[in-house]
Amino acid sequence: MKKIAILPGDGIGQEIVAEAVKVLECLRDDYGLQVELEEGLVGGTAYDATGTPLPEATLKLAKAADAVLLGAVGGYKWESLDISVRPEKGLLGLRSELGLFANLRPAILYPQLADASTLKPEIVSGLDIMIVRELTGGIYFGQPRGVRTLDNGERQGYNTLVYSESEIRRIGRVAFDIAAKRDGRVCSVDKANVLECTELWREVMTEEGKAHPDIELSHMYVDNAAMQLVRAPKQFDVMVTTNMFGDILSDCAAMLTGSIGMLPSASLDENGKGMYEPIHGSAPDIAGQNVANPLATILSVAMMLRYTLDEPDMAGRIEQAVNAVLDQGLRTADIWSEGMQKVSTSEMGDAVVAALRRQ
Repeated sequence: MKKIAILPGDGIGQEIVAEAVKVLECLRDDYGLQVELEEGLVGGTAYDATGTPLPEATLKLAKAADAVLLGAVGGYKWESLDISVRPEKGLLGLRSELGLFANLRPAILYPQLADASTLKPEIVSGLDIMIVRELTGGIYFGQPRGVRTLDNGERQGYNTLVYSESEIRRIGRVAFDIAAKRDGRVCSVDKANVLECTELWREVMTEEGKAHPDIELSHMYVDNAAMQLVRAPKQFDVMVTTNMFGDILSDCAAMLTGSIGMLPSASLDENGKGMYEPIHGSAPDIAGQNVANPLATILSVAMMLRYTLDEPDMAGRIEQAVNAVLDQGLRTADIWSEGMQKVSTSEMGDAVVAALRRQ
């Protein structure tokens, strides 16, 4: 029996995770998936209840679980809090405490949604990119950091970008291993012409590339990579990059697919245990309205089954069901177009479950 920690979090996280839980329960009840689900608090809702965005009980639950399913954290309500207790600290704390250093963010365009992308269909049709983002180092975690007052009385904010050779090497190995199961190409993204830290990044990636001679390695500066994602995105197979660059580029890649509401992600430790979540945020402007797209969260469950729980057949069932509902013309507001049937969050979740049961 595998244990999954369910952490809905804030905003639309509550709604979209509820639909993903329906899918897990369907797989358990109808197809014999051996899972046990237990829910915990994280983010702003955890702060409201306990005074901290990552309660000890939640961290204990996450550490004991075989995998974690997360919704989203944050919202307008908590923006005035001190940075040390903002909801995002709960997410960063989970990543750090669980050692989730490898963030996998696929950008796949479903053929049914080719018209939903803001780019021309011929530019994005057939898109299938895997962005591998280093997740526990870099400028988001580097020390020293803070806001200080200079001798002249002016305030100054500062953060530190730092990567050790071992951190770079281990994320590189993840990227090369994934590329070996795909098209065999890795593009390492850095800013080696300006930042010494990423100059080291490029050197280590080059060394690691020599240990994987069957993989084609290329390098690209991050500004050019952003441009190329919009100009000719299908040139990429696997992209590997730093924490901050990966955060930005993966959101850029998300819009190539038509909606950020379609893209799942996995964050893995050295043993393959993972936290799975949609790449979008808590969307407080639409929270509670039953209009958010749950498919990214449902597809995150598929990634969980494939990468951590070793249930590839179950993962395939979910992906097949998502394709089926898209074929039926069912669309939440973010991917809706003329001639399609607009459905709510819960209706989309119910449709996926119904498609699962028809298999």
